[in-house]
Parts: sequence; structure tokens; C-alpha cells
Amino acid sequence: MVKPVRKSSNKNPPIFSHEFVIQNHADIVSCVAMVFVVGLMVQATSPLASVFITLHHNVTGESGDLPLYLPGYKDWACVFFYSLICVIIHAIIQEYVLDKVSKKLHLSKSKLAVFSTSGQLTAFYALSALWGLDIAFKEHLVPDVARIWSDYPVLMTFMFKLYVVIQLAYSLHELPELYFQRAKREDYVPRASHSLAGLVLVAVPYFLGFNRLLVSLLVLHHVAELFHHLAQLVQTVDKEERFSRATGLVSNALQIVARLGSIILAVLTLWYGLASKENQELDVKKGRFNTPPIRFSVLAGIILLQMYLIFKVISRELTRSREAGPAITAPKVKAQKKAKTKSKKPDESDLPEVDQNTNKTLRKQKVK
Repeated sequence: MVKPVRKSSNKNPPIFSHEFVIQNHADIVSCVAMVFVVGLMVQATSPLASVFITLHHNVTGESGDLPLYLPGYKDWACVFFYSLICVIIHAIIQEYVLDKVSKKLHLSKSKLAVFSTSGQLTAFYALSALWGLDIAFKEHLVPDVARIWSDYPVLMTFMFKLYVVIQLAYSLHELPELYFQRAKREDYVPRASHSLAGLVLVAVPYFLGFNRLLVSLLVLHHVAELFHHLAQLVQTVDKEERFSRATGLVSNALQIVARLGSIILAVLTLWYGLASKENQELDVKKGRFNTPPIRFSVLAGIILLQMYLIFKVISRELTRSREAGPAITAPKVKAQKKAKTKSKKPDESDLPEVDQNTNKTLRKQKVK
């Protein structure tokens, strides 16, 4: 779990120390981002700065109204710059929203870590789901599913390409956040591998030209993860557990439906849709990767990933049920034991008068 960063007003750490960098990392990163922005305004450095800020690989014709793009190697420079922006926004949400809310809730350390992590991911998944749905409607993917595999390779609009670049940038920004948020050493490897896996799983279909399929899968994934982290927030805040079980059931149902829907979309697109296209030859310059080995490799990767995520949901629920089982039965056993011990000692008031008098005389003799 990630520990939230809180600035201490009593002591000023020495400059360039670890504590100084962690407390002021948002200001430091914003200064680095401003260097690129100022470089864009200067004529001598504007060509170099534009590589990091503006989108490249424009393939719009002279008669085109909207700019259209293809994926390319220069996109990694944009991914680096927008990862800096993600670090700044992450710090703003943490300091001005989550820290202020958590102070009023008076949460424990474990719940505070879950609250800050799920709060950050809820904001990201909500924005990404709405943005992805907007692109899906503009590309007419929702009423006409066949458009996912038509017109391959797909030319992207400005907002379409920026959406994918932001997804890559968010996965990249999670690597320095492990240091900025004071993550535990044992969490470095699993969290870093999770971030790198997200980076690779978005980058591979993007650079292979399966962009409409990528957006559809990302929307399903983001909606499912949004409800999952909302359920996590409800569980940390709901002390009486009135809504925790209901939100958990809705989250698990959406997780499984989203994973099965992703498998169906991937099979329809990569097994049937793109297989019916005429041009199935490898052409790197034109961005055509519609060959059977590439398609089947991507399809196998998607199916394995979705099956792993379904298994993860089921195993998480089984562990929760095992942990909740003994906690319910234990108080009953203790109550029964207490009742047995109490029943062994009879009350003096229940005895007859002769026995009560003998008990009193015995007590007097002991006192003497």
C-alpha cells in the first residue's frame, strides 16, 4: 500500500535530501515541465520542445478538415512529458482533496493507505471512462460494432491519440510515485511490475494499429475498475458495514461481465473481423500488422489477461469469505462457554434455608 504524503510544518528538511524531494516533488516536477513550455516559446528551442509537447506523425491530406494521426516512435517523448503532468495532478488531488477528507474521517493507517490509493484511481478511471465513451460515440463504435475492425489501419483524431498517450503516461508516472509516496520496499517489485505491465499492454495494440479495439477494451476495464475502487472507498468509510456488501457484489459482477465482454470483443475483432480483410501482409512503413501470427498472439495475450483478472476476483472473494467466517462463529462459542461456567456456580438464594444457615456459620468460622 502507498502511504499518503503529508507535509510537516514544524521542521524544514535539508535541501536535496530525500525528505525535501518527497515533500516538494510536485513543485520540482512542475518546474521541469515549465522548462519544456518555456522552450516552446523560444524560437531556438521550439523544435526540440515541440517534440515533447505536441503530437506527431500527422498524416492528414491537404483537403482534410481535422488532423489525423498514426502511432510512431516520437510518441514516447509525449508520454514522458505528460507523465510529468500526471505527477503534478496526482499531488494536487492528494494534498487538496484526499488529505483534507481523510483528516475528517479519522481513519487508521491501513485504511488511510487504501483510501488514498483508491481515491487516486477513482479519479483517473472516472475521467478515462468518460473520455473513452466520448471517443467511442464519436467513432460510432457503440451502435456499429463492426467499425472496430473496419478501415484498418485506423487514422486517429487529435483527442483519440491524446487519450492513448495519457493512458501510457499514467502507467509511466506510477514508477516515480513509488518513491514520492513512500511505498514499502516489499511493495516495490509488485507495484512496479504492475505499472510496467499496464504500459506494455496498452503500447502493444497501439503501435500495432488495433486502436479501436484498444479503446473498447479500455472503456470496459475502466468502468469495472471504477466501481471496484468505489467499493473500496465505501468499505473504508462505512464503519457499520451497511453498504459494503452490496457495493462489493455489484463490483464483482461488473468485473466478471467486463472481462467476458473483453474476450468476446477480442475474438470478434482479431479472429473474425480482421481475418476477412484483403491486405494481410506486413508493412511497417504504412502501419499494417494484420497478419495471422500477430493477430493470434495479441488475441492469446488478451484472453490470458482477462482470465487472470477473473481468477483474481474469485480468489479475492474466497479469501474474504474465509477471513469473515471465524470472526462470526467465535463470539458464539465464547458466549456458550461463559454460560456453562456461570451455570456451574449455583446462587445461594436458590438453596433451602437450612443450607443457607450452614453456609453462614462456615463463613464465620473461616473469618475467626
